[in-house]
Amino acid sequence: MSTQTLLRERPALSHTGAHWATGPDLGVLADVFDETVTIAIMQRQLDSAMRASIAAQCAAQPWQLSWRGAPDATLEQALIRSMPAPQQAEALVSDVRLLAEAMACLFDVDAVGIRMRLLDGAMCPRFHCDNLPVRLVTTYSGPGSEWAPEVALNRAGLGKPEPGKPELVRDIGAIRQLAAGDVCLLKGSGWVGNEERGIVHRSPAVAAGHTRLLLTIDPEFS
Repeated sequence: MSTQTLLRERPALSHTGAHWATGPDLGVLADVFDETVTIAIMQRQLDSAMRASIAAQCAAQPWQLSWRGAPDATLEQALIRSMPAPQQAEALVSDVRLLAEAMACLFDVDAVGIRMRLLDGAMCPRFHCDNLPVRLVTTYSGPGSEWAPEVALNRAGLGKPEPGKPELVRDIGAIRQLAAGDVCLLKGSGWVGNEERGIVHRSPAVAAGHTRLLLTIDPEFS
């Protein structure tokens, strides 16, 4: 089934009052276009071939790669060249291409920006919202990103900590965490009409001796 078909098969979002949408396939990502939704999450289980491919890339020291261009065979070739275990990279590379194609299709762009990192610590440990329209995030291995429902926030606390500034997250118990394998679209403050509602999220803590394999994809708007 093509990426376009998977994205189009999602039924219209039923309004529940929540600002998030979840589902088991790529179609849920299209719910990000609903003005009430600030995070759309595809919840999935990674199969054994994918887990083996991921594990092979996590056996190295921390590494990262960046790439911009069309989500085609050139992307796959660039990824394979950059992987620490290229012989075991096929399943992972195919998944990255699928997600890159989904982003290009969803936002009608010719190119995407991709960053993949094997991390041994939290990259952005403070809760924040991104000053960009939208970003795809998935954690292939290790702890997933954390995000906070709007009801748990005091947005006066956004930005650098300062004396007298309130805590951004007023209900720590409401914090939610993505699972490894989940794919989400984070709607930022750069999305027109969402300037004051960018999803608040942070990188998770990574335990000593452990790693996190993170992928982010940004649509390249002209």
